[in-house]
Amino acid sequence: MKKNHLGLKIEYVQNGDYLIPNIQFEETEEQELNKFGEMRRKYLMEHKYCRLTEMVLTNTLFPHLYEIQEQAWERYELLMKQMADAEGVNETLKATDQLEWVRQMNSIAHQAEEIVLHEMIYI
Repeated sequence: MKKNHLGLKIEYVQNGDYLIPNIQFEETEEQELNKFGEMRRKYLMEHKYCRLTEMVLTNTLFPHLYEIQEQAWERYELLMKQMADAEGVNETLKATDQLEWVRQMNSIAHQAEEIVLHEMIYI
């Protein structure tokens, strides 16, 4: 048994002339990733591959993704509410001019999503 640069103890299995790591992962509770969790995973895959590999080997990837997606969703909902209040988008507008309400809410949703992506996902 040898220790690698991450401090993990890894057993190796002899296969012909090669030593192959015998890596086994712990069972974790599976949850579905929402939009933000999937976007974070994709970002790590494309831009932070070494960090992703380290997280997979230390079995911290999915806890990290679940935490990020929960925090991102809470931040998104908070931003949506604050921005709607600041711009006067409320039930009165919805009752009087539904198309305008939808237009403004879509605009707010896109703005809130961009903020969350830059603050929490693409870091």
